[in-house]
Amino acid sequence: MILPLDLLVADDSNRYELCSAAMRRANQLSLAADEDVEANGGKVVSTAVKQILTRKVRYEIERTGP
Repeated sequence: MILPLDLLVADDSNRYELCSAAMRRANQLSLAADEDVEANGGKVVSTAVKQILTRKVRYEIERTGP
């Protein structure tokens, strides 16, 4: 399976943050050659989500405001 659905269901992080991180990571993957994308048939978004859920890639959301 391309997306690890069991990890997605078990993930208790903020869905908005996960989506934002996945969009940013997908953009990074589309600009650079990555062996995970090649192994996943060129699918950058599902590769980005999988990398985040499996903790291969970490993300941090900067909080702004008061």
